[in-house]
Amino acid sequence: MDLLAHLEAFVAIAEEGSFSAAAERLYVAQPVLSRRIKTLEHHLGGTLFDRTRRRVDTTDLGVLLLPHARDVLSRVDHLRQVAATALSTATHALGVPPDADPAGLARVIRAGAERGVTIGVRELSAAEREHGLSDGSLAFAVLRVAPERASLRVALGLATAPHSGPPGRAVHLEDLRPRRGAVNPPAPILTTGEDEVPFAAERLAKAAARAGLPDGRIRPATSLAAAVADTLAGPAMLLCTASFARRHALAWAPLADPALHRGYEIALSSRPSGRREAQESAWLAPLVATALGVSPDPGESTVDSPARDHHTRLAVSG
Repeated sequence: MDLLAHLEAFVAIAEEGSFSAAAERLYVAQPVLSRRIKTLEHHLGGTLFDRTRRRVDTTDLGVLLLPHARDVLSRVDHLRQVAATALSTATHALGVPPDADPAGLARVIRAGAERGVTIGVRELSAAEREHGLSDGSLAFAVLRVAPERASLRVALGLATAPHSGPPGRAVHLEDLRPRRGAVNPPAPILTTGEDEVPFAAERLAKAAARAGLPDGRIRPATSLAAAVADTLAGPAMLLCTASFARRHALAWAPLADPALHRGYEIALSSRPSGRREAQESAWLAPLVATALGVSPDPGESTVDSPARDHHTRLAVSG
């Protein structure tokens, strides 16, 4: 029995003095209203209305119970208002890669504020983002996936010190093989945590082996700051996105192999309301895509056509 619906029927009839008027007020059919009152009277053990006259009168039991019924409905309305306020002011945590563009993330936060949604950006590793989405600590997360099945694809390339030469053409790993007779050791290729997820690291290692690069040529950096510092000092090269290189005044050229680029999906936490939230949060995806470095510019990064017309899809996790 839906007690609230039955109490609403009881209060409406008592205030309107008519089953038909109460039915119009509640937007229900009159027979439905009559059944609710009969069920409520059976549940309470007494008659609530005297139906022998033209006007429906409330019985003594009904008069006694009416203020209590109003109090219950009033408390429920207050509960709904509190819940709505809490939801509108709650912070929706968004997990993003540590190298996302801060200015782009600021635009995400501002756009949320304009829509009454508080976005809390959290810079996390790929594993932490996936875990946060599954345990509910994140409302949204940018997940790493293989680029060939991603809705968002961001080109990776090699960044070098700004005075080491122009960005030039796309880089083939074969071109980085050490030359015979070279005196100086080849420049190391530094990677950051975002590109050390197992499937991405394995792809890069296999591609390097096919290209004939020696073991140890590709090595993880201790931090983003250390990676940038080592690259600026030279002769190290940094595997990163074009937008990251621009922010740190590094020269950059894309990798020629698209299978080594980044693939992303923007996902929501798995909740019963997830699909509704995905529709309401459609504004979020294109802004996050921009912060990741997704761009329709040829040779820099690519994105499926839905993102170009600002309809990048939000996937519901789970």
